[in-house]
Amino acid sequence: MGRQTVIRGDDGGGDDDDVERPFSAPLPPPDSINLKDENLDEQLRPQRLADVVGQRKVVERLQILIDAARLRKDPLGHLLLDGPPGLGKTTFATVLPKELGVEVQITSGPVLTAPKDLLPYLTNGSRGSILFIDEIHRMPATVEEFIYPVMEDFRVDITLGEGLSARTINMPLEPFTVIGATTRSGMLSAPLRDRFVNRLHLDFYSVEDLTEIVTRNARKLRTEIEPAAAFELARRARATPRIANNLLHWVRDFATVKAKGHITVDVARDALRMQEVDEAGLDEQDRKYMTTLLRIFAGGPAGLQSISHSLNLPPDTLEDEVEPFLLRLGFIQRTPRGRVLTAEGLQHLGITPPDSRGAGQGQLF
Repeated sequence: MGRQTVIRGDDGGGDDDDVERPFSAPLPPPDSINLKDENLDEQLRPQRLADVVGQRKVVERLQILIDAARLRKDPLGHLLLDGPPGLGKTTFATVLPKELGVEVQITSGPVLTAPKDLLPYLTNGSRGSILFIDEIHRMPATVEEFIYPVMEDFRVDITLGEGLSARTINMPLEPFTVIGATTRSGMLSAPLRDRFVNRLHLDFYSVEDLTEIVTRNARKLRTEIEPAAAFELARRARATPRIANNLLHWVRDFATVKAKGHITVDVARDALRMQEVDEAGLDEQDRKYMTTLLRIFAGGPAGLQSISHSLNLPPDTLEDEVEPFLLRLGFIQRTPRGRVLTAEGLQHLGITPPDSRGAGQGQLF
């Protein structure tokens, strides 16, 4: 059974997509943050819904849900948050109880291997509390079926005994809210998905929003950063706050050693160059994928298995970690015949694309 975490509504804060994290302390002022604290990432996260940068449509809709729940004095309706990793699903799931002043318990789909693993969370919940299930698409079918009456009727059906002597006990529960987070909403069964009365999709962030996030978090880290340097990190962060924060941590370390802690645009570029993150946000593995597709497969089409063998990497690593960003940038295409480098991808590699006549008819060269 997984570890249970209870967070009580107060003036603390939280964010993003890890699971089972304890926090309860309010955010200290920037000048009192312990930079050696292992919970530093928690302290950098937003305190309130109003503190969240970006995702304005999601924030506005959540504010309506919160205000309505307060006026009716009812629990928040079950909520499903979906979107790519690192966009702040856990941010919203942990900020909401702060806004409502209720408890929240945090777990994840892979931890709930059987219905009995879910029981402690259900029986310990108070009226209006929140149960946050990260990676909810990874719950086994038996747990998923067990949670249906929980979400609809706030009751637990427990079967005692076996065969003819078996009997079912209905245990009533305090009304509460289930918040599910998923990066693959399509993997949720229709019955489970339909039990979430509210569904919100988180999209990628603009460079302007990421610049603001980097600037704020640098201030919390007591690190001086020039506006141009914050912009430099933001535009290489793949439109994802988690990546922006990771880059900020690296550049801060680099600046501490090389520039007395002050992050100028030149320091940021030198740090990112050492990390091999280019101006488009591609790292070494991304570029290796593209150059392999170009040099070994003449730009494609090439099958995923063939590319993975050439790179000595598992196909699911390429499909889940490398290809999505390259597809978003338009540097590669997935075709029925395999992966193909686009003209934009060639240009990024510093190669002039061939004549566009005959494009889509096979290999580039």
